[in-house]
Amino acid sequence: MLPSSSSKLKLSFDTVFYYVTDMEASIAFYRDTLGLQLVSHDYVARFDLDGVLIELVRLPPGSVVPGNGNARLCFSVENLQETLEQMHARGIATSDIKNKKGGKLAYFRDPDGNELCLWEYAEPEDAREIVKSAVLRG
Repeated sequence: MLPSSSSKLKLSFDTVFYYVTDMEASIAFYRDTLGLQLVSHDYVARFDLDGVLIELVRLPPGSVVPGNGNARLCFSVENLQETLEQMHARGIATSDIKNKKGGKLAYFRDPDGNELCLWEYAEPEDAREIVKSAVLRG
């Protein structure tokens, strides 16, 4: 028998992770190029970004990442154009800026080809309002 739809699952956020083939190159990219803080490194590399745990997990040789993967890590920035100029100066290729409802974005890839995103809110208050609205509904 299934539980009633009124009972809530007790879930808490753990991490966002990407499979990588070259752990050292990936650590260098996320730590040195993107500036994320490496907080631990054993069989996975863990980074902290504003209290969110981001992990890099070594893909065993001969393994294939399952599925086609449509998830991506998205970084919020205050000035997308300026951030893209800084990334280009570091040798990181990016997409052109795309205007979307609520802001604008650009994509880039890590050493394993994982797609990452940069997002600039149209109005700086948008991010706080979205979070506030989600908390009030939850």
